[in-house]
Amino acid sequence: MQENIQNKHEYTDITIDHYLHPRNVGIIPDATGAGTAGDQEKGQIMIQITLRCSNRVIEDIRFRAFGCSATIASASMVTELAKGKTLEEAEAITSHVLLEALGGLPQDKLYCADYATEALHIAIKDAISRNSDG
Repeated sequence: MQENIQNKHEYTDITIDHYLHPRNVGIIPDATGAGTAGDQEKGQIMIQITLRCSNRVIEDIRFRAFGCSATIASASMVTELAKGKTLEEAEAITSHVLLEALGGLPQDKLYCADYATEALHIAIKDAISRNSDG
């Protein structure tokens, strides 16, 4: 993670910490649900989230992210917010909730929070469609 964080003052300490020390990195091979979001036109940005749940509670959640520091930080934080929550509680995590948890992002990086929450919501929908018990 050698990326130079330009305009460091635009990133909060929380965002920088989640970029430098991302939580829940990887994929879950036997995932209950999986979701991917991103925009290849913006430099191949992609976030993939896999989760495993039981009784509709997210027991484990992992991500892979390809993109800038804000993308990685957003994916890391959204997994932290969702872990241990019911599918319904996790579905209520919006980009606004994520941005508040990160302490904000620069205006030109707000889409990173959108992609992270979109990937989460797709993974939740996938988990629900695979097994109504979650």
